[in-house]
Amino acid sequence: MSSKIYCIANFKPKPGKEEAVFEALQRLEPNTHREDGCLAYTVTRHIDHPNAKGASYPIVFHEVWANRDSFEAHCNRQEIKQFFAQHVEAKDGDIDHANVCVYSDEPYDYDAPRI
Repeated sequence: MSSKIYCIANFKPKPGKEEAVFEALQRLEPNTHREDGCLAYTVTRHIDHPNAKGASYPIVFHEVWANRDSFEAHCNRQEIKQFFAQHVEAKDGDIDHANVCVYSDEPYDYDAPRI
């Protein structure tokens, strides 16, 4: 059974703040890569491509964690809390909207007995 946690964190910067937000998120990468349980943690920015025309946030973090506990520890780190307080929650923050979701690769009823 897999215990991995996959997190997709989407960010919509306020007008004119895209580069500042991207750089602020990039600064979170080095310390996060050193965390126990961090398997992948990469900030990306949207690019135009003729084969990918879907709606998108301008900036997206792709994260993979070994388990729920390591993801929770990451979320509770002071550096991460400060980022959200300063850039997302503050009225004068650079981010207009953030959407953070977590996922599992386990099928439904993975451990259910087979009849």
